[in-house]
Amino acid sequence: MYQLDFNKPVKVHFMGIGGISMSGLAEILLSEGFKVSGSDVKETALTEHLEKLGAKVFIGQKAENITSDIDVMVYTAAISPENEEYKAVLAAGIPVLKRAELLGEIMRNYKVAVAVSGTHGKTTTTSMVTEILLKAGLDPTVTVGGMLKDIGGNLRIGHSDHFVAEACEYTNSFLSFFPTIAVILNIEEDHLDFFKDINDIRASFKKFAGLLPDNGTLVINDSIDRFQEITEGLGCRVVTYGKSETSDYYASDISYDEFGRGSYTLHRKTDSGEETERIDLSVVGEHNIYNSMAAVAAADAAGADKAVVHDAIKAFTGTDRRFEYKGEAGGVKIIDDYAHHPTEIKATLKAALNYPHKKLWVVFQPHTYTRTKAFMDDFADALSMADAVVLTDIYAAREKNTIGVSSGDLKKKIDAKGTECHYFSYFDDVESFLLLHAEPGDMIMTIGAGDVYQVGEHLLGK
Repeated sequence: MYQLDFNKPVKVHFMGIGGISMSGLAEILLSEGFKVSGSDVKETALTEHLEKLGAKVFIGQKAENITSDIDVMVYTAAISPENEEYKAVLAAGIPVLKRAELLGEIMRNYKVAVAVSGTHGKTTTTSMVTEILLKAGLDPTVTVGGMLKDIGGNLRIGHSDHFVAEACEYTNSFLSFFPTIAVILNIEEDHLDFFKDINDIRASFKKFAGLLPDNGTLVINDSIDRFQEITEGLGCRVVTYGKSETSDYYASDISYDEFGRGSYTLHRKTDSGEETERIDLSVVGEHNIYNSMAAVAAADAAGADKAVVHDAIKAFTGTDRRFEYKGEAGGVKIIDDYAHHPTEIKATLKAALNYPHKKLWVVFQPHTYTRTKAFMDDFADALSMADAVVLTDIYAAREKNTIGVSSGDLKKKIDAKGTECHYFSYFDDVESFLLLHAEPGDMIMTIGAGDVYQVGEHLLGK
């Protein structure tokens, strides 16, 4: 595979340069002195920004965009093998990298590279690690899967040897990475359109852990079922966190304020003994207590000053679409959350139960047909934690409905549990229903990885 060396900048061409992730990687290379060109189907604010930084951007993907001075081409899964620009690259014998492979090659050039993985919590934990390293003055370069307010987006260009990235297991993307510190938050069934089963997923995470060098560090949640199977045979240092006093990092004296924001005593085991400090969160839910412990353990391994941990964690107020307070309309609070897996929904609704409200309305948009079918009963269990559920049509994402599943099937499961449930195909009907039935003091949560957040924004008049 083609290897990038920051000491020897070359010319890199991006097919799909206007994507939020691709544009971020292009910006990192520009900051390191690489020449960058790229193409996309339309001009956007991101392509204009890259042009101001010195990139050459072509609108439209054509064979003539490929010039003889290109050293390597980067592409995404959205590029068709029949694309004429792609075919021109192959005909010219230019090396190619997938987006994840490029991210791995960038990571290879940092002495301290933190990669945060897990079925749930990656974006939040990556953001928490970022907050700690920033407070510690370590000036990291960061790429994260959500919009983090303190870095003004999903990318930060630092000027140090520290790099922080979210590491997604889908299509085994994270197996292209070169971390020196890896975090595994949890391992559950998901992405079953790619993985065969939970054992296939566990095997992938084990390979990810095996990417670490012998002088690296794996931070792993020891609540993961048979976590020792993941760590067995590793040459690197293994640091555990979790709910047990046997963990290297664990919490005690957990409490919540009136808005569901957690506080706890962090226990940190070191070579010189056990250290404790009180941690106060500005985000809600028990799950974020454990996300924060993982972030602290990773930041400790990255060399962050422990004195900044409390203030950094308290300063973190969340990323977009993670229990995000959107506003209030007619005395009804509106919260949005990206949760799209039953475990995530349970964690989100558990947090919501500690948040002031009368009746909790959940507007849920299932994400992909395969996930909806695979977890139908689990979705029904999780959603039944709400007082009332309003379902929308399934968000197809990358799929076609070849398995004949619908939100109507999920409604039947929820009805059988005795939970109030309604189903509308169109957002306009959802909004009209909520305007008629939600009362002052109630809370509406829009939940899902698609575009269901628009319901809340429309109710707020945005």
